[in-house]
Amino acid sequence: MSKILIRGAKILGGEPQDVLIDGETIAAVRTGIEAGDASVVEAGGQILLPGLVDLHTHLREPGREDSETVLTGTKAAAVGGFTAVHAMANTFPVADTAGVVEQVWRLGKESGYCDVQPIGAVTVGLEGRKLAELGAMHDSAAGVKVFSDDGKCVDDAVIMRRALEYVKAFDGVVAQHAQEPRLTEGAQMNEGVVSAELGLGGWPAVAEESIIARDVLLAAHVGSRVHICHLSTAGSVEIVRWAKSKGWSVTAEVTPHHLLLTDELVRSYNPVYKVNPPLRTEADVMALREALADGTIDCVATDHAPHPHEDKDCEWAAAAMGMVGLETALSVVQQTMVDTGLIDWAGVADRMSFRPAAIGRLDGHGRPVAAGEPANLTLVDPAYRGVVDPAGFASRSRNTPYEGRELPGRVTHTFLRGRATVVDGKLA
Repeated sequence: MSKILIRGAKILGGEPQDVLIDGETIAAVRTGIEAGDASVVEAGGQILLPGLVDLHTHLREPGREDSETVLTGTKAAAVGGFTAVHAMANTFPVADTAGVVEQVWRLGKESGYCDVQPIGAVTVGLEGRKLAELGAMHDSAAGVKVFSDDGKCVDDAVIMRRALEYVKAFDGVVAQHAQEPRLTEGAQMNEGVVSAELGLGGWPAVAEESIIARDVLLAAHVGSRVHICHLSTAGSVEIVRWAKSKGWSVTAEVTPHHLLLTDELVRSYNPVYKVNPPLRTEADVMALREALADGTIDCVATDHAPHPHEDKDCEWAAAAMGMVGLETALSVVQQTMVDTGLIDWAGVADRMSFRPAAIGRLDGHGRPVAAGEPANLTLVDPAYRGVVDPAGFASRSRNTPYEGRELPGRVTHTFLRGRATVVDGKLA
């Protein structure tokens, strides 16, 4: 591998420095590094971050390659500045055996655009009745450490307890999709003023909060780790904050769209805004931002959920839930968190690289930008402003809620173990 010199980059937003990459590793970080035989990337004061890590990606393969494949999804991830993603288990067949998670892991190896760490299902077929092969998936080549029935809630308290007990043996984590199913039957959007005015079935905040309350108590009882997927309400924030104050092993994520968008957008009846959990109120959005800033919420996760156009270009009630998010995540975080002064770029590195890698126990990612560390890096131009055009997405799907919206910032370069996957904003 050739050497690469990134000249004049602000590491985590600090003073400009040079970063020399030699092979797969960062060889030196200081000012005034001579280029020698290295190819030079003139950063011009752009922000250099450790490669981003997503704890919550739907790559759809196997089974729904019309929505996304591991190849197209990892291309989208690279464009968004990610060097590693965790692939959710709700594929067809479900990733509930060693064989399926190894298939996804190998497809990630073949794609080469970012590392793919499969997430294993908690229960067989996501049906919530019988534990899946948790130990076999962990012992497989994929080395699964995170387990989730995302898309469905593990609503049986006994099953959830058993899963927490099982993964404790190998320091795994259960990532819960917190949705009490009986409270959300027929729900189409957040329960509140807007749902009442539109006459759409409401999705109450308590459907999320009651499951989170139960699961943090279970995790404390067992002494195991639980992670809350796509936390979306102010009440959920308070429960997680309380659990953390007890010293319990509870972590949580928030999506970019829950940091920016509200249920007022549903008045358009545009199914692009239909998502699970639903867009909430402005008060919820503000609470989520504050919780991400103060560390109550550990990380940002995209919940990248691609769908073919026919599943979204239809009436609201018939539309699938979900949004693509890998290619716009960093821009939304810049707009909602950095440009508002809630966190700095070091905070972005913490919430989008260091912490998600730590939660997922992911080796080689979420590491400091320092000599001797793996060269998984993302270079960002924060001064850039651009209008989102899904026609140019690397993802196979186009169901973005940001079409036509101006967002700040652009990933100009992404490096995976010293190899450029994105150069000047384009796939290498």
